Amino acid sequence: MTEDSKYLQPQIPKFDDHYDHWSMLMENLVRSKEYWSLIEEGVTVAPVNATAEQTQAAAASKMKDLKAKNYLFQSIDRSILETILDR
Repeated sequence: MTEDSKYLQPQIPKFDDHYDHWSMLMENLVRSKEYWSLIEEGVTVAPVNATAEQTQAAAASKMKDLKAKNYLFQSIDRSILETILDR
């Protein structure tokens, strides 16, 4: 294994009408990227009078959420996304 191999991007599973298989692959990807807590717990929101630490934690949570959504958006094509958004 070369030093450059640690910079390889993961293969993002494409949805191909086999939901159970795709779901397993996506769960594994999201867990390996350590974004699964967002799915289970949701995004952290800073309270109104948040401390700097709470604000920073909320911003980090929001960024992780955007990264997780990016993987999901890359895994489905536009027509499937439109079907999901119409529900």
